[in-house]
Parts: sequence; structure tokens; C-alpha cells
Amino acid sequence: MSAGPPDRRVLDEQIDYYRARADEYDHWFFRQGRYDRGADLTAAWFREVDEVRAALAHVPLDGARVLELAPGTGLWTVLLAARAASVVAVDASEEMVVRCRERLGPDSHRVTFQIADLFDWEPTERFDAVVFCFWISHVPDARLDRFLATVARALRPGGSVFFLDARREQASTAGDHVLPADGDETMTRRLDDGREFTIVKNFHPADRLAARCAAAGLDVQVRETATFFQYGAGVAAPSQPAAARA
Repeated sequence: MSAGPPDRRVLDEQIDYYRARADEYDHWFFRQGRYDRGADLTAAWFREVDEVRAALAHVPLDGARVLELAPGTGLWTVLLAARAASVVAVDASEEMVVRCRERLGPDSHRVTFQIADLFDWEPTERFDAVVFCFWISHVPDARLDRFLATVARALRPGGSVFFLDARREQASTAGDHVLPADGDETMTRRLDDGREFTIVKNFHPADRLAARCAAAGLDVQVRETATFFQYGAGVAAPSQPAAARA
């Protein structure tokens, strides 16, 4: 039985979780501790990370003004800042922003940070590109179309969009986590100290996600790596539909 759509309480708890997780977030990406699933899966993970990085390298970011949503600890921000003229990064967690600044080092002056809840945030300008990595799965399905419309409003006509997230794969998460059942949108996440939080976690079929992007005025091709990742790259339509302008 489905637990029902996530409410505001879950969204607030999700923010609390990522604030509390800032110091250990990178353990997941680097396959450490509870996320270590053995040498073979770790090697496959980083092969697929390289595949995604190669796709991002083809997005025209050189000299661009880039908006990054939910940058977290900056694992992808460093790649954007190395190429873009400037980056505006929006995240709800001050703790994550601290880690992101540390990772950027001398390039931190090229990134302007905004602390904001992305479910309330609205763009006040248009950008050449919008990038969001490991965020779209944390958007409730009922809010996804609105979020994609916000992305479209943040882009100049013809501007680029790139996103990355996880496929449904148990080996992607910690050994003591259980992915949500089909039809459910939430899961329990545990920190190293044992604290538990409920967060949103959705997995979208690639064709349906591309269709919802199109409805928002984003012409996106959604691809998947062999095991772990789903990513999309495309452009804002020259003339956006009414949903994207609302």
C-alpha cells in the first residue's frame, strides 16, 4: 500500500537530513563505509561516473552564466566553476554550502551561493545553463511539473539544461537502507550515528521524464548508464508553453 504523497513535514525533514548529513555526504559518492559494496561494484560506479562526466563535458558551459540547484558538497560545482564565467548555486543547507566552498578552494569566488528552499525559490534572472545533480529524485511527483517549469523560467531561450540522478539500484545506497516500494515516494535514511529521517525518493522511467520535461518547455534526452545513473541533457525551447511561463 502506498504511504501517500509526501507532505510539507516530509520536505522539512528532508532539509534537516541533508543539513545533518553534510559531514558524511561524500562517503556515498566515494563508496566508503556503509556505501562500500565491494571492489567490483565500486569500479563499475566510477566507470559510470566518468560516462556522466563526459556527457556534462559536451554541454556548452564555457564562459556561460550557470545556475546550479542543490549543489550539496560541490562534487559537480567544481566542474561547473572550472568552465563557467560564473555560477549561482542554490541550496537549502548552510552546512552543505560550507563543504562546497571548501571543495572549490580558490574557485569559490566564482560561485555565488543562495540559501533557499527550492520548493519555494523562484528565479529572478535567466541563465545560459541550469544544472542539478541528485536532486530530481527528491522532488515529490505532484511537484515535479512545477519544478521543471521553474527550471524553464530560469533559462534563456535555447539555454542548456543538464541533470543527473540515480537509477533504482539497491547497491547505490547504504547497506542498511531499503529503497521505497513501487508506488511509494518516501524512504528512511540513516546517518552514521543512527539517526533516521524520512525523505522523498522517486525513480522516473526515462521516457516519462523526458515527456514531462517537454511539457515544461525543455527539450531533453534522458539516458541511463548500465547500472547506477540516469541523466538528461537538452535545451530550453525557443517558445515555452504556458505551463513554463505560469
